[in-house]
Amino acid sequence: MKRFSFLITLLLFPFLNSKSQNVEIPMDTTVTTQHSVTINGKSINYSAETGFMPLWNDHGEPIASLFYTYYKRSGIKNIENRPLVISFNGGPGSASVWMHIAYTGPRVLKIDDEGFPIQPYGIKDNPHSILDVADIVFVNPVNTGYSRAIPDAEGKIDRENFFGVQADINYLAEWLNTFVTRKNRWLSPKYLIGESYGTTRVSGLALELQNSQWMYLNGVILVSPTEIGLDREGPVEVANRLPYFAAAAWYHKALPAELQQKDLDEVLPEVENYAINELLPALVKGGFMDESKKNEIAEKMAYYSGIDKKVILQNNLEVPFRYFWKDLLRERGGFTVGRLDSRYRGLDAREAGDNPDYNVELTSWLHSFTPAINYYLREELNFKTDLKYNMFGPVHPWDRSGNNTGENLRQAMAQNKNLDVLIQAGYFDGATTYFNAKYSMWQLDPSGKMKDRLSFKGYRSGHMMYLRSEDLEKANDDLRQFIENSLPGNEPAKY
Repeated sequence: MKRFSFLITLLLFPFLNSKSQNVEIPMDTTVTTQHSVTINGKSINYSAETGFMPLWNDHGEPIASLFYTYYKRSGIKNIENRPLVISFNGGPGSASVWMHIAYTGPRVLKIDDEGFPIQPYGIKDNPHSILDVADIVFVNPVNTGYSRAIPDAEGKIDRENFFGVQADINYLAEWLNTFVTRKNRWLSPKYLIGESYGTTRVSGLALELQNSQWMYLNGVILVSPTEIGLDREGPVEVANRLPYFAAAAWYHKALPAELQQKDLDEVLPEVENYAINELLPALVKGGFMDESKKNEIAEKMAYYSGIDKKVILQNNLEVPFRYFWKDLLRERGGFTVGRLDSRYRGLDAREAGDNPDYNVELTSWLHSFTPAINYYLREELNFKTDLKYNMFGPVHPWDRSGNNTGENLRQAMAQNKNLDVLIQAGYFDGATTYFNAKYSMWQLDPSGKMKDRLSFKGYRSGHMMYLRSEDLEKANDDLRQFIENSLPGNEPAKY
């Protein structure tokens, strides 16, 4: 891989941080390097632009400097036909590192085929990147990655500008307007992709970009989506847990033999059908459920979850997620299972208890991602700074009030006939479960008139399904197909 780089520094913003150390936050700095990668057997030349771009307030004063990495395929003459994918991770408070160097970008971290860390750490080519069909920009919201808020003349930061559901959406829409203008991408088909809390972010951005920036999208991709403001409390939330329980138990071979011998693709539809048509109606009756029916339900839940019937009854048929992660393998080796990816196993100080001591999957991911991103940005993309790269930044407390992002996305789709939505989820994700993702898709448009513009893809992995080599290829192929299918050509946008 050949690399050529140049540095343009337009403005540095000095200020005093919380430890009284003088630091410089670049305000308008870019480094561009040239690379090539082989994707699906074809050599792709591209540029990687890494840098900072400011965010201004209504008075034209800089209030934040956002760090981004922008990949652009070389030799493209008709930019109006070249899609642009804008990528966000979640948290809130997470950097864009996860999908950047593990999913869609041209370089991915070195891990084993199932996604577990290996040493020596490092980076390798991603033969499945979507860079062959779309340019990609990875954006780090304020206080994540190298992005930082800029104090005012008195050294203060107005947190209300950044750290809440709607504030986050508003300022990122303003920043994206600047980015799209500077990079001459107004004519390009545009896509938002968000993971975890990033799905809340991009669902809200879809409408905010249309209504406040007059920027219309071709697609939104929700990776391991949150509830996006759609109600599912009570019996629905409890019933929706069971398909995930079954998936995790199947992976760890904790189901009864007759069920375990079936493939996951056979097991999950059976459990989903039971959850919707039998479990949910029974749960609606609550404490007035007949005792014989309650025992029948508990027995079936035990059959599908790998959890003892007695435990299920003791929890009034509502086994908490954290208890499930602690209990599933308690008598099967004494391990816990991961929250974000239940394929991972952990060791607690005591087998007794109701909660795992730690999130085993997150520890594993930080193990491999942190050295990879710090090396990659500095040594391969040639961006050098003394700022700390915040894998998780200080953004809390986070104002979660007024989360209507699911409705925002529905409204954006209604206003824009060209806007399609793809949902991707891992079967072994216990934080944002695949069945809750399906439920969100079903509830997003109650009229059912836009259901042909909503699609779901599931994978045999967890929250970051792309960590598993097989799913990295499959998920990128699904993205590629979604992008290609959602380009309208010369068809008018009308009902």
